[in-house]
Amino acid sequence: MGLDERAFFNEKQETRKGKYQCPKCRRTGEYNVLWVRRTKKDRLPGGGDAEDRAKFEKMRSYLLRLDEDVVCTSCGRKFEIPSQQSMQFLDQFEGLPNDDELEREIAEAAGDEGPEPERKPALPPRFTRRSSGWK
Repeated sequence: MGLDERAFFNEKQETRKGKYQCPKCRRTGEYNVLWVRRTKKDRLPGGGDAEDRAKFEKMRSYLLRLDEDVVCTSCGRKFEIPSQQSMQFLDQFEGLPNDDELEREIAEAAGDEGPEPERKPALPPRFTRRSSGWK
């Protein structure tokens, strides 16, 4: 009988932020989502046979999402997180820039220093004159 899959991994729970859009109010927000990080052990546990050794060589470290639903911060409705993002391999994250670095690089490439403040037209003199008092 072969080893259980959990014997090949170390498990650790973690909370990660994710951006999701509420289907009811259509507002996008950041939500804390609970994940399990399963990292592959450095060597095969004892008691494994040739079949377990072959499985162990093919395995990769991954994240598995535990939360299925989040509550919208705007309207208070509970909605389901899209299911295509329930498992992610850790080696896919290597070499990717984080969101802050990416936004900064895009702004530098575009030559933008930042959003310019909107200029309002000057008020006419009749609104800016000092009052002469009550008559």
